[in-house]
Amino acid sequence: MQDIRLIALDLDGTVFDDQKRISPRTLAALRAALDKGVDVIPATGRTLTGVPDEFLHMQGVRYALTSNGASVIRLEDEHSVVRLPFATADALALLAALRPFPGSLSLFVDGKCYTDRENAARVDACCPPELLAYVRRSRVVADDLESVIRLSAGLVEKFSILYPDIPTRDAARAAALAACPDAEATTSVPKNLELNAPGVSKGKGLMALAKALGLGPDQVMACGDSGNDLTMLQQAGLGVAMGNATPEVLAAADVVTDDNNHDGVAAAIEKYVLGR
Repeated sequence: MQDIRLIALDLDGTVFDDQKRISPRTLAALRAALDKGVDVIPATGRTLTGVPDEFLHMQGVRYALTSNGASVIRLEDEHSVVRLPFATADALALLAALRPFPGSLSLFVDGKCYTDRENAARVDACCPPELLAYVRRSRVVADDLESVIRLSAGLVEKFSILYPDIPTRDAARAAALAACPDAEATTSVPKNLELNAPGVSKGKGLMALAKALGLGPDQVMACGDSGNDLTMLQQAGLGVAMGNATPEVLAAADVVTDDNNHDGVAAAIEKYVLGR
């Protein structure tokens, strides 16, 4: 059994079941790992406000990796231990490239999520039903997203866009990468597109945190299911794919656990960290 000292957990499709719940068995496994002195962190494409309180406020949870690794936050004082934002010029170029495509676009800026009235009006047509309540409550409606970018130099973390169908998503992705070829483009739920600054990923954010904690990759375990989890499974010493993971994530993982509806995270922690 490896000496795992840091566990990074994706949320949607990983810690959450399909009803967006964390099972009692998974919560118990998280608490047992924390009691053993292991750091357990949410590693999510969401902002900090999107992490469930039952996880975020668990005694011993010290950090949260958010916005696909663009920000790692120390929870006791909300200090950014890692900050990997867009250059303003790249963010403006991406916004212009994405505007022609009828999705619901949000900007993640310094831990908050902004949209505008036009994009907010399209959210019902684009958002998976199980995420709609979260998306509605987490967005701040601004008058103008271009102004948000210009006023937030060094703080723009991620673009998150929901589309009504896959062809529109793929066309928008191509336009975005034509405007900013080195941007990191991933997905986490069907029909969405997530864009981070060049070189920024969950893997990069996670390894930066591990280094800050004095840990090597072999002391890190990461669990995930989707494209935005791929880099952290590749870079962690133990990459764990959920049973419901995409084919590329399954292929990249060191091991595969049960799916998100059958306590896959708990099973992985019990086996590889707790030695049960």
